[in-house]
Formats: sequence, C-alpha cells, structure tokens
Amino acid sequence: MKNIKYLVLFLSTLIISCTKSAGTGGRATIKGNIVVDNINIQGNIVDSYDAQDHEVYIIYGQQNNTHDDDINTSYDGSFEFKYLNKGNYEIFVYSDCIDCPKGQDSLITKTITISDSEEIIEMDTIRIANFI
Repeated sequence: MKNIKYLVLFLSTLIISCTKSAGTGGRATIKGNIVVDNINIQGNIVDSYDAQDHEVYIIYGQQNNTHDDDINTSYDGSFEFKYLNKGNYEIFVYSDCIDCPKGQDSLITKTITISDSEEIIEMDTIRIANFI
C-alpha cells in the first residue's frame, strides 16, 4: 500500500512537471520588423529606414521584469524569436527620447500571447525614433 502511495505521488509530480510555461522549448514563433524614423528638431520625420543590428528583447511570461533573451535585427530590420511555448510574452526595444531626463531612452513594449503550440505571430512594425 505504501508503494502505491509513492507511485501515485511520483506520477502526479511527473505530470505536473511536464506542463510547459512561457519560454523556449516549443514550436511557436514571434516575428517582427523595426523601422527607424529620423526626426528633426521640429518633430518632423525626415526619412525612415530598416533598423539594422538593433537589439530586441523578450520576457517569458509575466513573472519578472528582466529580459530572458535578446536578438539583433537583420539587415532588413527583421527579427524572430523561435521555439516558444504557448503563453504570454513581452517584446521590447529602446528608442531615442527627446523629452527623457539625462539622455535616457524610451521603452517601446508589445505584449504577445501565443495560444497555439505551432503559431507564427507576425507583429506590426515597431517604429523607433532617431533625433537628428
């Protein structure tokens, strides 16, 4: 009888530990693109271009506020976070900020929910500022 209790405890622990949370190890993907807007002193967009080699960060789930992974955009401003599980994700990038104190950057965040284990989410283009 004692062995059956241990077996049930072991199997229930095994089943609970197999539940996947937000993070890597899955088959879902989040894709996106970043564009830089050059903005003059009057606040007008002078020109725009693909953000090459710009860092993009991801937070898995909602348990923390520290990024879990980061990648750099490609030559065309594109990025991909692959092999994700179902769950909530926070994608963020930094942008120039003209009104921020002491030269700080502003933070642009996007919340993404993956609801299918093989989902491919294509985000809207993220636009960041470059003050010239």
